[in-house]
Amino acid sequence: MRTQTGQTDPTLIRNFCIIAHIDHGKSTLADRMLQITGVVDDRSMRAQYLDRMDIERERGITIKSQAVRLPWNGHVLNMIDTPGHVDFSYEVSRSLQACEGAILLVDAAQGIEAQTLANLYMAMNVNLHIIPVLNKIDLPAAQPDKYAEEIAHLIGCEPSDVLRVSGKTGVGVRELLDHVVDSVPHPVGDADAPARALIFDSVYDTYRGVVTYVRVIDGHLGKRERILMMSTQAQHETLEIGVISPEPKVSDLGLGVGEVGYLITGVKDVRQSRVGDTVTSAAKPAGEALGGYEHPKPMVYSGLYPIDGDDFPELREALDKLRLNDAALVYEPESSAALGFGFRCGFLGLLHMEIVRERLEREFNLALISTAPNVIYRVVMEDGREIVVTNPSEFPEGKIAEIHEPVVKATLLAPSEYIGAIMELCQGRRGALQGMDYLSEDRVEIRYTLPLGEIIFDFFDQLKSKTRGYASLDYEPSGEQDSDLVKVDILLQGEAVDAFSAIVHRDKAYAYGVEMAKKLKDLIPRQQFEVPIQAAIGARVIARENIRAIRKDVLAKCYGGDISRKRKLLEKQKEGKKRMKMVGRVEVPQEAFVAALSTGESSADKPKK
Repeated sequence: MRTQTGQTDPTLIRNFCIIAHIDHGKSTLADRMLQITGVVDDRSMRAQYLDRMDIERERGITIKSQAVRLPWNGHVLNMIDTPGHVDFSYEVSRSLQACEGAILLVDAAQGIEAQTLANLYMAMNVNLHIIPVLNKIDLPAAQPDKYAEEIAHLIGCEPSDVLRVSGKTGVGVRELLDHVVDSVPHPVGDADAPARALIFDSVYDTYRGVVTYVRVIDGHLGKRERILMMSTQAQHETLEIGVISPEPKVSDLGLGVGEVGYLITGVKDVRQSRVGDTVTSAAKPAGEALGGYEHPKPMVYSGLYPIDGDDFPELREALDKLRLNDAALVYEPESSAALGFGFRCGFLGLLHMEIVRERLEREFNLALISTAPNVIYRVVMEDGREIVVTNPSEFPEGKIAEIHEPVVKATLLAPSEYIGAIMELCQGRRGALQGMDYLSEDRVEIRYTLPLGEIIFDFFDQLKSKTRGYASLDYEPSGEQDSDLVKVDILLQGEAVDAFSAIVHRDKAYAYGVEMAKKLKDLIPRQQFEVPIQAAIGARVIARENIRAIRKDVLAKCYGGDISRKRKLLEKQKEGKKRMKMVGRVEVPQEAFVAALSTGESSADKPKK
């Protein structure tokens, strides 16, 4: 059924997304929906159909939200498949704004996990209709009755209201689609008002420029129409407009109230299409923009440097293009005495950092070094000045009154037998217990306040190993706290190397200094002279290792003879070494930087049991 303008009647449209913890089967359920509604035939079907990137398919995780239009019993369903990992929660929050309903998916063998709760609260905050669903009921280890009670207790419904499906076999998926049609409210908007559409995603296409994904709230957007971006006031002409089903399909009628689709204007400048902006008609613009999104705040900072300095312009261009696909990426140019020119990049977490680096290397053929990740500190000097430190090299000299570090509210879910191990780990990371609740008799939710700097590196790995993989973690920013932090410098022959500096808590400074000195002793090749490696806090050295000099055997040509002749040769060599030490510089090979600064393979992308 269509309206007089030829648009789909808004009462027949249902906009919903699928939210869940990582590895609970969102993409597999989306696959079955694509097949059952007939938009993808059996011959074209492949597992995780909507995961387009090679990295997504290799790691088995969703990184980008994907919107797709599905026909079902005379209705139009616009479904968005969202990522599950905490580092990509920004993608989820944007998807929620384009929907009226959300399917809360829970693995029937694993139950509610930390990210399940986080995504549920996000959906509740924007007043979405929640449909609780248990997935993977075909698994031998599934306990649907037990987890249905957990979900019912959480949402405030009856256990019988929780739908049961199997994304793998397709059991219950048809009933789920019917339930979406019956229970999710249809979109509401004024068809006669000036056009207003929310940009909820955008990607860069090499040939076609910027592809913008929109959800129309009021009015109508058509082909060959001049449109206005309300935040930048930039005007463009829509060259193509259509829907994703699941491949792009051109719509000559344009997009009306409640519809989700894409626009192509031929614009190549990636900054022209900002996520969260409002698109309106240039001829008859809307008076007020839609409420956009809060801009994501980076949690972790790291430097990205090209191994070949000539690749700096290519890295800048690659970051510009990647930022369109990933609105949470923040970066600014910086230089390092050791590594040359590069960029200081802000990420939402370690997995986000890893994915960005891998995409830059794969999609743009760049070879990169990334420095050890660190967070933002606020330093207050005794004279009242405030300095924001995103890089240890910016840490000020002089008298410091106080240092503030960011803290997060962490939610950990685990079987109750691991409470002791989790508490021991959190206490060791300067955590403060905020509370504990039992979701059921054998599952517990523990809430901690933790310094962000303590959890960005290997906290997740430690948590998984101490709980045999059963614990899950979610965290969100929670202000800052005053801490006793110091900057540890690494000196090579008395000269500080800025790339190896770190800001750590005073109690852990000695351990960091000893570890880094040992690591560099193994990585830096021996020179013609002895090289001391020192770790220092200000002027006080806290650890030291020596790289022994390479010695040429100057006595090889002496067969017997007077001892004074040998002594003279050794003294001459000693003088030469001393002179060389005064003028010689320690060459640190690129491989040593890569190995010493590498963050290691984070298992944050594999929180599977």
